[in-house]
Amino acid sequence: MSAPTASGTDDPPPGGYPPPPFPVPPAPPKRAPDPRSLRAARMHAGDVVRVGATGLRTRPLRAWLSALGIAIGIAAMIAVVGISSSSRAELDRTLEALGTNLLRVEPGTSMMSGEVGILPYEAVDMIGRIEPVYDVAAIGQVPDANVYRSDRIPEGQSGGMSVAAAELGLLESVGAELADGVWLNEATARYPSVVLGAGAAEQMGITGAGVDVYIGGRWFTVVGVLEPVVLAPELDLTALVGWEAAATHLGFDGHATTVYTRADEAHVEAVASVLAATADPSAPDEVSVSRPSDALEAQQAVDTAFTGMLLGLGAVALLVGGVGVANTMVISVLERRSEIGLRRSLGATRGQIRLQFLAESLLLSALGGVGGVLIGTAVTAVYASSRSWPAVVPYWASAGGVAATLFIGAVAGLYPAIRASRLSPTEALSAQ
Repeated sequence: MSAPTASGTDDPPPGGYPPPPFPVPPAPPKRAPDPRSLRAARMHAGDVVRVGATGLRTRPLRAWLSALGIAIGIAAMIAVVGISSSSRAELDRTLEALGTNLLRVEPGTSMMSGEVGILPYEAVDMIGRIEPVYDVAAIGQVPDANVYRSDRIPEGQSGGMSVAAAELGLLESVGAELADGVWLNEATARYPSVVLGAGAAEQMGITGAGVDVYIGGRWFTVVGVLEPVVLAPELDLTALVGWEAAATHLGFDGHATTVYTRADEAHVEAVASVLAATADPSAPDEVSVSRPSDALEAQQAVDTAFTGMLLGLGAVALLVGGVGVANTMVISVLERRSEIGLRRSLGATRGQIRLQFLAESLLLSALGGVGGVLIGTAVTAVYASSRSWPAVVPYWASAGGVAATLFIGAVAGLYPAIRASRLSPTEALSAQ
């Protein structure tokens, strides 16, 4: 309010008021409010996780059961892959220790008569002359002799066991090891002594050396028992006697029926291509040459196919777990309509509501996925340890398991999240 003048009125003095000692800025014009200030606050990643976790904390039992369904499917898949990988790792380790350079030569079937051929007496010596071959040993089946635990057992009950004459170098050639006792030597190979394969000893209830078995009408003393032979499983059900003892006591004719050959790794294929002609130059087409490690690799391929089938079953279990997550999220939307309405009334957008329920579904699936990976890894470790295998769980299986659960969670939670975001505030609040 201006000061009164000398005349007592509020009229300005003659000539007006003097100018102020400093410039006065003009009043800013009035502007409309910024539309951006009316937008809902943006939710950061931490806010999304906290909001999504709230629904899990308020319903822990339901969340745990839903996560368990996911965990079972992932654990089954991880365990199948892990056990299969551990088995393959053990096979690779075994082949590395025993070598893949073992070749087996056997008489084949004659194309003219259809009967099994006979290897010449000189076959073993001829094969040993091949330059890359550094180890060769043979066995010869004794067809008219069977092995029994007692002379009281009927002749027809042989249990599938056979008797074979064995050369002294057989143990090293096939990579076999003794479970008990000793291997044949130059002395015992001439007398009624026998080394039993693992399967033959088990069938007769023999755990060690020092007992007698009945072979071909006379008693033989067990001097050793073999461990299972990986590269020559036919020896597991065989009673092995010395070459001279078989000829003297069992009527063995001296023909080798299987020749085991070790060659330099770099020349295995070349040696295999000439073995038949070397073993029997007169009838090379009647000689069979095989590589035992190839049979093991074929078995590994069969195991891989079987693993694929089990993975399919694990995928079904994972799908069932995903249905459980979807069911949980749908029920959660129905039970929390008032919460959704209140949040919408306070300014939450449809996108934020949708993001909240989608995050809750992803968290639920992630818990199940991580738990399933841990359970599957533990199962693999326990099983591999019980079999003395190296425990191997491929990293891609663990990462793929978690990724699969997140995908399942996203798909399972998408519909409930969209349904929750479409609820209007009045509809959600009036439903309670």
